[in-house]
Amino acid sequence: MSPANEPRQSKAERTAAAREKAREIREAQLKKDKRNKLLIGWGIVAAVVAIIVVVALVVTSNIKNNAPVADSGPTPANGNVHGGVTLLANTNVAKTDAATVKLSDVPAAPATPPADLKAPGADAEAGKPVKVVLYIDFICPVCKNFEAQYNDTLTKLRNDGKITVEYRPLGFLDTRSTTNYSSRAAAAAACVVNESPEKYAAFVDALFAKQPAEGSAGLSDNELKKMATDTGAQNIDKCVDDKTYRPYVKYTTQEAAAIGVTGTPTVFVEGKQWGKGDSANTPFDQYLQAAVDAKK
Repeated sequence: MSPANEPRQSKAERTAAAREKAREIREAQLKKDKRNKLLIGWGIVAAVVAIIVVVALVVTSNIKNNAPVADSGPTPANGNVHGGVTLLANTNVAKTDAATVKLSDVPAAPATPPADLKAPGADAEAGKPVKVVLYIDFICPVCKNFEAQYNDTLTKLRNDGKITVEYRPLGFLDTRSTTNYSSRAAAAAACVVNESPEKYAAFVDALFAKQPAEGSAGLSDNELKKMATDTGAQNIDKCVDDKTYRPYVKYTTQEAAAIGVTGTPTVFVEGKQWGKGDSANTPFDQYLQAAVDAKK
């Protein structure tokens, strides 16, 4: 029978059909609501699990980064016992013998900083290029500004054989990050000079170029490792993971404090601290050039 010939539904039948349709719609909506609640519930569970994982990773990383550091350890190849790496012409660095540093060898810091600082191993040497020694911290904005202003001058005079430039990275500003970034970055630099001394200057430049903000976590160990390989250095992963040179940085930092260094950058030219005494009002490049001229 065609639809046109179907008997017309009664009012009661139409009402029953409408009720049945409404029931079906309600059941479909209830099923949809239940499914959505389940999805939301599982979504919340997944989010909570993700947060727990992230927090666990952060806590684990912080425990690792802030773990106690040994009071003695090796110096890197090409690094001296005062925490310094001396850059010569081009990509060359001064060679040094392997040694061990012990925190117990550092004298007590003075009650008040001496008026005339004397940095060990920074004195002028007869017949040698002018010696520049810089105590730096890789999260220190003033250090970055110093590098930006004077690195070209330092590099030119160094490549001309007129000066040597010795960097002594410190962990002075570890409290300015949540992960002891200053010490971690300095230790990574020691790893680089041990493995690839010809890449040390490039790695120092990269650390300042990518300097993190004070108060932040700083670059992670993995980022420091990648930065090293990006500069062409050999892999330093194990060196960083083992914290091989963290005791070295700890020693250097405490030795610097013991001689009266209170901030970074602290710069010595031929053993005399720039910015003090007769150099108080002399721009660094002029003061350095005068020292070079005096050696002729």
